[in-house]
This record gives sequence, structure tokens and C-alpha cells, in this order.
Amino acid sequence: MRQFGMQPSMSRKGNCWDNAPMESFFGTLKMELVHLRKYRTRQEAVADIREYIEVFYNRQRRHASLGNLSPAAFWKKNIEECLDVVLRDLFISLPEKYCCRS
Repeated sequence: MRQFGMQPSMSRKGNCWDNAPMESFFGTLKMELVHLRKYRTRQEAVADIREYIEVFYNRQRRHASLGNLSPAAFWKKNIEECLDVVLRDLFISLPEKYCCRS
């Protein structure tokens, strides 16, 4: 690793939590895709894995840690909720002369 200018990510001895999300992801990737296929070339494997991540894993696959939503749906839901809060706070903080009355 050092020859490529990389440094291993290590926390204190016995603390395995820093790498757990990536180990979980790679385990899922292997179980759901890689071990089910035979690739003829490296380029074929890269293209298949890229499609799995970009199309299926991030947009369609539900994740228990995200409330059984896909990452894309989870992101959209949270952006909409944040926008609602920001707009509500903005409306509340506007001087009365800028607020519409019905």
C-alpha cells in the first residue's frame, strides 16, 4: 500500500467499527452479484459492478438501515423534509409586510 501512497485505515486495536460499513457492502455485492456471474474480462466485471451500484443498489435496493428505503428514496425524502423546515423557518422569520394574507 505504501508504494501507492496509501495509508491503511486503522483505529485502535480491537476496534473494528471503522471498516464495518464497507465490509458489509462488499459482502452484499459478492453475494448478490459477483458470485452469481462468470466474467470473461475485467472490463465486463467493472461494467456489471458499476451498473449494480449505480442502478440497482443506490436507486432500487431497499436498505434496512434506511427504514427500508433505497438510498435515492431516503435522500429525496430527507431533502423534502429539510426543505419544508427551511421554508417554514423562513416564513416564520419574514417580517409581516412580506407575508401574504388570505
